[in-house]
Amino acid sequence: MIITGKKFSKPEMSRVKNGDVVLSSGENPIKRRRLDHILVEEHPEFNRSTLQNFIKSGYVTLNGEIVKKPNLEVIIEDENGSKNNIISLSVPERATKIDIKEITIYEDENVLVINKPAGLLSMAKGEFTEETTLEDYGLLVHRLDRGTSGVVILAKNEATQSMLRKQFQERKTHKTYVAVVDGIPKNSEAVINLPIARNMKRPTTFMVDPKGKPAETYYKTISQTNSKSMLLLKPVTGRTHQLRVHLKYIGCPIVGDPVYNPESKGSRLFLHAKSLEITIPNTSKDGTDGERRIFEATIPAEFDEEMKSDVL
Repeated sequence: MIITGKKFSKPEMSRVKNGDVVLSSGENPIKRRRLDHILVEEHPEFNRSTLQNFIKSGYVTLNGEIVKKPNLEVIIEDENGSKNNIISLSVPERATKIDIKEITIYEDENVLVINKPAGLLSMAKGEFTEETTLEDYGLLVHRLDRGTSGVVILAKNEATQSMLRKQFQERKTHKTYVAVVDGIPKNSEAVINLPIARNMKRPTTFMVDPKGKPAETYYKTISQTNSKSMLLLKPVTGRTHQLRVHLKYIGCPIVGDPVYNPESKGSRLFLHAKSLEITIPNTSKDGTDGERRIFEATIPAEFDEEMKSDVL
């Protein structure tokens, strides 16, 4: 038995519904087209999906009235050949950028190193976002989760971006994190060597899985209270959500983690990229050679405050 997809008995009708074809109704038919199709032609700088989101969000008007249906059939020419519909798109304004000088750790002609605030996106979700992202300040080399703060390096040109990315891919960078977790690790210092795979029941999350990709994390306890610990973390590999998944697995999920510790009452994800060791281009050369540097970002004050709150 062969199972195939459903076929339209009259495929031309689906094209009519989409606004691609206009049925003739006399010598001067009324011509209609879908609203999103019209906007695709008028605003080629955006793809259709983005324009559909603009419509649904109320950024498009038809003759002065807001319309929110991308598949709305718009009359583009009546029986008399008149074209009297005015379609307007007001692209939403981007959020005000963060004062980059306030969070800059180091800058030269090739790189920009910043102390990323918790809550700042690394990259846009889709073609357009109203939020400020790291990509507003330079070329992305690596990413931190939205809730993670700390050291991020950006490139100012493609040659530098390629050089830096290669180091991450070949594990020639050394990253150190600090986290406040719920619970006390069984061992004050250890290496977690457990493979990680995507959780197919919740595709946006990850889990320890024997069939997953190798993942290795070193941790050491810095301080602890009755029910919380502050840990120094050094990931050997760079799997998505690696630190969050590994710590959850050993019974010490990160405070404020909405995904792997949803019952936590932390004010933020208490994970901070404390330092990054990497080779950057020499400022006097063309980016093919470089010097080894270590960049550090001070641990946020709220980390100590979170630990102290468990004692009070």
